[in-house]
Amino acid sequence: MKVTFKSSVCAMVATVAGFVATADSGTAYGQQQAKTTPVPRYVVLPRKNTRFAPLAATIATWTYGWTYAGSAYSASIVGSDPSGNATTAVPVFIIPIKVVVAGQTFSAKTLQSNGKTAIANTLQSPLFKDLVFEEAGRNVGDGPTQYIDAFQRAGFWQAASTNTGWHTLFGTPTVLPIQTIKVPPADGSVQNPFGNLNVAVADINYVDPLVQALIAKFPQITGDAVPLFVLYDTYLYDGSYASGCCIGGYHSYDGVNAYSVFSYISVAGDFAEDVAALSHEFGELVMDPFTDNYSPCGILEVGDPLEGDANFGTYPYVRAGFTYHLQDLALIPYFGAPPATSLANRSTFQGTNLAVCQNGS
Repeated sequence: MKVTFKSSVCAMVATVAGFVATADSGTAYGQQQAKTTPVPRYVVLPRKNTRFAPLAATIATWTYGWTYAGSAYSASIVGSDPSGNATTAVPVFIIPIKVVVAGQTFSAKTLQSNGKTAIANTLQSPLFKDLVFEEAGRNVGDGPTQYIDAFQRAGFWQAASTNTGWHTLFGTPTVLPIQTIKVPPADGSVQNPFGNLNVAVADINYVDPLVQALIAKFPQITGDAVPLFVLYDTYLYDGSYASGCCIGGYHSYDGVNAYSVFSYISVAGDFAEDVAALSHEFGELVMDPFTDNYSPCGILEVGDPLEGDANFGTYPYVRAGFTYHLQDLALIPYFGAPPATSLANRSTFQGTNLAVCQNGS
């Protein structure tokens, strides 16, 4: 379902970590419903065109086309055409964030139950490290691989099963210095939306301009790379906490970089637990890097149709002694592509049986 969030104001200027960021207008899309209590969800912020100078290198993409109900669709997808049997490695820069609001600090460097920081756990997760993924009796990675690569290969299994060298991987991230975002009272507070944890909450319209300014702050972030912002015990909202919470993450495109923001939530069982939000946003960034892919369901968002399932659509995976929670993602047949395109004619990676566009986009 397409919804419109409050646009950022063209003249809005915000200061963070000693630099100035200027936002322009934009519209966010994601699953939302009228509410008076917090609703867990993710969103996409369509391209803002805030950085007009193109870089020499841009993120690698290929185009997939299909027809449904007499209409033709095409999508730009991160990686390379499966028929080329090539592996694409996407550079990643992690920008840890320390949110300061209402006199409290929420830092991505906070130690977790296993004695490691949220950043360290993210780096050791199946989003960046290899794991064997068995689905429908097949090793979909043709060996150990990352979660999003396994998802991609399952989605285009008709081609991937014979092109075993085809992979789309995230490179070992470069972790940049932690950045501080100070949220004024008008744009954030400390709340307990789900009754288990006090978290920072902040207006996405305040945070996103600062995020874009941070990308521009680091010249080493080239156009072919994905900047990844890690929040900690923080939810975003649109407009007001009462009517717009709780967003666990989002992805967008600023005219140069496809980027993602996710929150690492520390309490077991809560929405966006550990890297759940990252699995959602990385899946969507790979399938819609420029936020302009459309399908019979509307915008092509592979995570949104599953986020309302039990456990917020997540499944447990153990790696390095830590249990991660990765969200199920919709495969391309869910969006009207031929069923035979995917592994065992599946519409989702985990095998949930859904009709085309059954849960919206």
